Amino acid sequence: MIKLNFMEKLLEGVGVEWKKLGEVAELYGGLSGKKKEDFDKGNALYISYKNIFDNIEINFDKLESVKVSDSENQHEVKYGDILFTGSSETAEEAGMSSAVTKKFEDKVYLNSFSFGVRFNNDIHIIPQFSKYLFRSHFMRTEIAKTASGVTRFNISKARFKKLSVPIPPIKVQEEIVRILDTFTELTTELKTELTARKKQYAYYRDKLLTFEEGEVDWKALGEVAKIFDSLHQTPQYSDHGLSMIRVTDIKGGFVNLEDTLKVSDEIYRIFTKKYIPQKYDLVMSRVGSYGNVSIVPSDNAVCMGQNTVVIHPLINSKYLYYILLSNSVQGFIERNVGGGSQKTLSLKSIKEIPIPIVNEIEQARIVSLLDKFDGLTSSITEGLPREIELRQKQYEYYRNMLLSFPKSEVKA
Repeated sequence: MIKLNFMEKLLEGVGVEWKKLGEVAELYGGLSGKKKEDFDKGNALYISYKNIFDNIEINFDKLESVKVSDSENQHEVKYGDILFTGSSETAEEAGMSSAVTKKFEDKVYLNSFSFGVRFNNDIHIIPQFSKYLFRSHFMRTEIAKTASGVTRFNISKARFKKLSVPIPPIKVQEEIVRILDTFTELTTELKTELTARKKQYAYYRDKLLTFEEGEVDWKALGEVAKIFDSLHQTPQYSDHGLSMIRVTDIKGGFVNLEDTLKVSDEIYRIFTKKYIPQKYDLVMSRVGSYGNVSIVPSDNAVCMGQNTVVIHPLINSKYLYYILLSNSVQGFIERNVGGGSQKTLSLKSIKEIPIPIVNEIEQARIVSLLDKFDGLTSSITEGLPREIELRQKQYEYYRNMLLSFPKSEVKA
């Protein structure tokens, strides 16, 4: 009853129109006709797929460059637009949205793997409301239904245009934004504190892993580990079978096998001919969050995924893991990543990563210290991740409640 009473009070005396998206907005595509070299030292800015996927509103500090001539007929992004990713590995992650909530003067374009939605001038929806609306549970459920595919799920524009969108009065939109922004700010403060503590840990880790010239021997990663590149075979997912490590599963620490997707038996046989990751092997992403590293938690539990490499250490695995996370190695990776619309870390560059080599006793000592730092950090911040999770669930509850408009209020 609390939900109904609150919504009834919020909507008292007003109506909420439901309209087909294709009737109240136009869709436009991203950049077209671009080559790899166009993304090297460009003269214009564009919004990447990752920027859309990761943020409910576009992060203008993370725009990328592309070459665009005055004679090209490319669609420009405008304030108030809603941008969507065009495809993903699963239907549930296809069509992720991000609102353009900031006004800007420069010409800004859109990645070719995405598309934009622009409401008609007579449709009054504020972008701050849109950023929450299209990430709400009911809208995400409907958007997922517009995607189809087998190994890659693509949004059908024809079905997407048939989505029903609620259009409440501006005052209702503003009140919903005010409430949800408050929850967002509280969660952001907690995340900022957690980030600060993680940075403190990273500082001590890098200090411990910084060696003076001549103090240690240096070898290429390919000399101290066996490196297995992923097969360039498009995976087919299944409800059963072995899990596959994806780029998005590589987030540091141990790989969470509960989050990984399973592949079909046929694809499993193809992938396992290459190599089956073993316990304490390391996995590294080559695209997206390139250079991210995680540890395989058990033997014969997962198979290799696309755009990843498996590193089988010939030295202390945990020592190598910490080295690969260090600022010096991440700086090397950043300098050697390839260009283009999707930046890629080459296998050659991975094999050349410089690794400081100390004796086994020193490796074990460093690992012991860093494990203690890591444990201490986790212990100190144990309450923060839990509090963040609770706040996130609270925010999602109110977001879904506030954006669940009664269909009975539809106007003809």
